[in-house]
Amino acid sequence: MFSPSVTANTATSLFRQMDLIYHAAVRHVRKSHGNAIIGLVMNMMQTVMMIVVFYIMYKVLGLTSMRVRGDFVLYIMSGIFLFMTHTRTLGAVSSADGSTSAMMKHAPMNPIVSVLSAALGTLYVQLLSMGLVLGVYSLSFHPVSIADPVGAMAMVLLAWSSGIGIGLLFRALRPWQPDLATIATLIFMRANMVASGKMFVANSLPPRIRGYFSWNPLFHTIDQCRGFVFENYTPHFTSTLYPVYVTLACLMIGLIAEFYTSQHASVSWEMGR
Repeated sequence: MFSPSVTANTATSLFRQMDLIYHAAVRHVRKSHGNAIIGLVMNMMQTVMMIVVFYIMYKVLGLTSMRVRGDFVLYIMSGIFLFMTHTRTLGAVSSADGSTSAMMKHAPMNPIVSVLSAALGTLYVQLLSMGLVLGVYSLSFHPVSIADPVGAMAMVLLAWSSGIGIGLLFRALRPWQPDLATIATLIFMRANMVASGKMFVANSLPPRIRGYFSWNPLFHTIDQCRGFVFENYTPHFTSTLYPVYVTLACLMIGLIAEFYTSQHASVSWEMGR
């Protein structure tokens, strides 16, 4: 008899949580700069600088023969965009407000809202940056042609999701060993500069060398994304299922570890540091 009332209360609670996540995501976006436009421009310029640096490095070292047939700059962008989305999401999630932070003293806040707001805020900034960079490049230099935009966007979201999963693992470790968690996060993010495989084409790597990269879900995601971006490239040694499985495993382990940590969290942990 009273089921509609229960449904309404559940729906109201859901909308309140969504509204809270939205405002927390806005707060996360504005952390880098008080002016949202300037913050977006700064993020876009960092992306452009990385693209320029890799373009010059390719030309100087004569590595252009390793690329796939198609737009050379788009080839670089396909790796840089996914790398930055994955890395920045990982960093944002791993450093999101924890159970002992001041924000958690407010009743509506909880760790899930903190993680989701950090991840969504990062995705928002990265998608805007990618759209602006692609738009400016297409209008100013060379028209951008993507063979399968839906598949390419799916790989961007997969790189974002894997960043959330791995970031949760480092986040769960941070309250117990904050220094170790910080160092491990930085090492993993720096290692991904090479281990992500954004500078290589998986099909052209020898099996012995390819084994050093195949453990990384981002390596599979970037290579599969290039298969969706370019008509003349078909990935043979990577899979879309591997990063999905790794992401799901990391999410489950990270959520279990986060729940266990929240049950034993104490403000006194931070007093001695």
